[in-house]
Amino acid sequence: MSRTRKPPGYGSLSLRGAALLYVGLLIVLPVIAISSRALGGGITSLWTQITSPQAMAALKLTLLMAFIMVLINVVTGTAMAWVLVRYRFPLKKVINAMIDIPFAIPTVVTGIMLVVLYGPRSILGTLFSRMGVEIIFDKPGIVLALLFVTFPFVVRSVQPVLMEMEPDMEEAAQTLGASRSVTFFRIVLPTLLPAILTGAALSFSRALGEFGSVVIVAGNIPLKTQTAPVYVFGEIESGNVQSAMGVSLFLLFSSFLVLVMLKLIQNRSQRHVEST
Repeated sequence: MSRTRKPPGYGSLSLRGAALLYVGLLIVLPVIAISSRALGGGITSLWTQITSPQAMAALKLTLLMAFIMVLINVVTGTAMAWVLVRYRFPLKKVINAMIDIPFAIPTVVTGIMLVVLYGPRSILGTLFSRMGVEIIFDKPGIVLALLFVTFPFVVRSVQPVLMEMEPDMEEAAQTLGASRSVTFFRIVLPTLLPAILTGAALSFSRALGEFGSVVIVAGNIPLKTQTAPVYVFGEIESGNVQSAMGVSLFLLFSSFLVLVMLKLIQNRSQRHVEST
């Protein structure tokens, strides 16, 4: 016996309308505003602003640092999630709670902490300088800052999937003679891959727009340690709004592209799960 769906009531329609209005005011309108402002001078003007030597250097540095950070974050974040789920050890709950600390700390404070720890006058900074490695006011400092602010994304994306995984397939593979490494790469990793990609995409998008910590540790040296968000801030302060808008639109498009690719991967993974 089929049920007829009741038309949505006034309260339901009002709630939907309020939700759409909120999303429109908070997300859609700002995106439209910056896009129209950046494209106000035409495609040629936009391209000129983005391809200027200083803007291109800032964009290349931002993308490179974000990519390096993602590679490190995927390995360390997955390993941390594995340890928190599969092992018992003292202070496990404390460490699990500390994973979310980067979400609570202001990014400027993150930059100051890294300068205090790895700065030229610190013990670690002096040791690295003697080995010929400069961290603060150089690229390693940028990577460290990005790692700190994005570390929870991969851990918190992989952790729930590991908690829901049944150990039966792993035990069966090991019973049949598979080593732990083979079991991980052939059984566990394919299951974790969508979650790992989710954390990686969120980390990459977050890194593209990181300003507070990077402006402290990088030193804002044009053509060397100046990232795209810092470049945008400098252009705004200098009154070159059009250039700032152009680079901002590029960062916005890059983040949007990463999230679209993530959604496609998630949909494909979901269809694969349902088919099996």
